[in-house]
Amino acid sequence: MSVSEFEMFQDQQRSNWVRLRTLVTLRWFAAAGQAVAIFVAVRIYGLQLEVGYAAVTIGASVVANLISIFIYPENKRLSEREASLWLVFDIVQLSLLLFLTGGLNNPFALLVLAPVTIAATVLHLKSTILLGLTAIALITLISRFSLPIETAEGLVLSLPVLFQFGFWVALVIGVIFLAIYARQVTTEMHAMGEALVATQLALAREQKLTDLGGVIAAAAHELGTPLATIKLVGSELMEELENHPELLEDAALIRDQADRCRDILHSMGRAGKDDLHLRHAPLETVVREAAEPHLNRGKTVDFDIAPEDGAELTQPTIARRPEIIHGLRNLIQNAVDFSQSRVQVDVRWSDSEISVRISDDGAGFPPSVIGRIGDPYVRRRRVSEDRSHRPGYEGMGLGLFIAKTLLERSGAKLTFSNSRRHGHASWSGQATGGAVVNVRWAQSALPQNDFLGSGALGENVPNDPWQES
Repeated sequence: MSVSEFEMFQDQQRSNWVRLRTLVTLRWFAAAGQAVAIFVAVRIYGLQLEVGYAAVTIGASVVANLISIFIYPENKRLSEREASLWLVFDIVQLSLLLFLTGGLNNPFALLVLAPVTIAATVLHLKSTILLGLTAIALITLISRFSLPIETAEGLVLSLPVLFQFGFWVALVIGVIFLAIYARQVTTEMHAMGEALVATQLALAREQKLTDLGGVIAAAAHELGTPLATIKLVGSELMEELENHPELLEDAALIRDQADRCRDILHSMGRAGKDDLHLRHAPLETVVREAAEPHLNRGKTVDFDIAPEDGAELTQPTIARRPEIIHGLRNLIQNAVDFSQSRVQVDVRWSDSEISVRISDDGAGFPPSVIGRIGDPYVRRRRVSEDRSHRPGYEGMGLGLFIAKTLLERSGAKLTFSNSRRHGHASWSGQATGGAVVNVRWAQSALPQNDFLGSGALGENVPNDPWQES
């Protein structure tokens, strides 16, 4: 399943995360609490209530639960429509009970906020708005029409009109505020969870490509000798079959096909000839490999590889980790996409640090989102006039999030900024030149392979995955 297909699936199935058993359990607690509250009010405090009608209203919740238990399986998950209907039922049942027990004079009117909060966390926006409007309408009705609460002496318990109005305003604001707050937090959690899964998918894909490259390179290495033998034997047969034209043609075909097999394996295994080279490579090689898919897209990608002042001239050799390659590849892709004609990749190293700086000559990061770069699903990536540089681009920010997450996983620290190209600055004083991304690792975060670059590799040791820890 691709990342986009996963996101679509998550969006369609959001309400299906709620089990019917969860709502049934909550309704059992609600019915028990309502029954206890009626009992205490009547038996202990001697209040005059419509106990019969209240019992019928509470019984409706009990009957609904029993029907749910006997009709639906225990692991039933609710669809969007089913979840909405269940929550509407809860709001109506609670509102009817409040109507029978004093309306907004009943302090338990606050509980009407619960179904709306649940809806905001599990339902789509349209259903949440519908439930919120339903709750507000019913709150408004019971604020005007309700049966009074009377004491044993016939005294009606009622709040002052101003207090009732304030309670109504508080409930309406509570419905709106809690719905918005719960939905915002839940949406961010879902977005982060989906983005992390997308990151795992990207890393798994890169890992599979790396493993496949190792298999191909090992095959090219191991098949080199038998192919050379076949070619040698074919050449000898051609010399001996010079007087047999019909057989000479077959011998020539054998030699040519051996050459073809060698060329195919060589092109497929160009990433390396043995496992040691596949696992580790010079810093420049890793960066160029990350940039390779974007070198022929009509933009110039320049590399500047050099040590810092006082550092060793020999560049470090680092592990070819999938998260490093995929993360740098995403950053370079973003730079190529938004550049006008040129992307600059500067690679530096010192005794304590390794850095890769990726810059372009485009419009740079928009000031409105530069503080949120690296967060998933940043929709308002650019103002309208900036979108003309890349028509049709949605600008969700998922690619930068994946790159940032994978590189930070390898121990890197990333900074995003704009260059001061031509001295441009926005109204807030921020630079508006090309985008600049700095990726820095401590040398200790990228342990080097000591035997690489310091002499002959010796005999290649086949990679046995069963012996790795």
